[in-house]
Amino acid sequence: MTEAEFFHQPDYPVPGHGKVWFTETSDKARLRLASWRPSVRRERGTVLVVQGRAEFIERYSETIAELRRRGFHVLTFDWRGQGGSQRFTSRQRRGHVGRLVQYERDLALVMAQMQERFPPPYFVLAHSMGAALCLDAARREALPVARLVAIAPMLGIAMIENPRGARWLARVLYWLGFGKAFVPGGGDTAIGTKPFEGNRLSSDPVRYARNAALSAAARDLAIGDPSVGWIHAAFQLMDRLARPRAPLEVRVPTLIVAAGQDPVVSTPAIERFAARLKTGSALVLPTSRHEILMESDAIRAQFWAAFDAFIPGEDVPDETPVAAPSAVQQGEGGLVQGLVAGGEDGAALGGATTVP
Repeated sequence: MTEAEFFHQPDYPVPGHGKVWFTETSDKARLRLASWRPSVRRERGTVLVVQGRAEFIERYSETIAELRRRGFHVLTFDWRGQGGSQRFTSRQRRGHVGRLVQYERDLALVMAQMQERFPPPYFVLAHSMGAALCLDAARREALPVARLVAIAPMLGIAMIENPRGARWLARVLYWLGFGKAFVPGGGDTAIGTKPFEGNRLSSDPVRYARNAALSAAARDLAIGDPSVGWIHAAFQLMDRLARPRAPLEVRVPTLIVAAGQDPVVSTPAIERFAARLKTGSALVLPTSRHEILMESDAIRAQFWAAFDAFIPGEDVPDETPVAAPSAVQQGEGGLVQGLVAGGEDGAALGGATTVP
């Protein structure tokens, strides 16, 4: 295990007192992990933050700070092939994974680290590709946590106009030995550095510009478009979760939060999946784009109201106050509590609800 450092961007600093380190998976892939203690004395457990494709730890600095203010220990990591973790192609900005099982090994390692080093109860906050991988792990009983919040899970890719043809092409190219090549038309430019106008990720120009500057500055952490191997693995993952019994197999109480204006993943696919969950529900934020945690204050307040209603933690009495909820959070809190909290870990209401 080797010590490492964060990438520091003056306009978007990493929360203080964090620890970052490297460790190896069972197949010897080198992953970068990071953790923080709560910033208040009232501890409520541990949240594992699981990224989507092409992300890296430092992009979640704002989210990490908000979780710490709520009394949580925070653990996060970079998937293999992106961020500060090991890359497996000569072209370092190509987002590549060889097989789906490799992502499963990454997640298994980090889950083991969380159980060994951090206090329960355990929760997961996962985005996009990471959310889909966590749903699949929960289905396979490989996600030993109390509750899961899955943000815009990758259950279908909205950007692909012909999924059947793309799936066939990816399979053919993969088996012809082009797994490490870019997808047709792909290149090194990170999606988060493209112009704000017409972007797929966020309607908030300030947060978008902040993240774009971070990705441009942290060139060793950001990656561009995916490889054929990645899209092949992504289709395998989405096919697993599209099986009729897949939602019924998820035993972890789950809140799915979807974006109503998501041009990256399929919100209808998310709603169909959520409608069949036995232990969860979906909440649709109608004006949000794909990156809900990087959206406008009003959209993010709706998300955090849902999160606070769904993730109870275990309060340890203390005199230090937790940050007071915003006016929007107070307004949404009662609605979300009734929709998704459902008391203890019993099944919440099925289907999807749209917050106006």
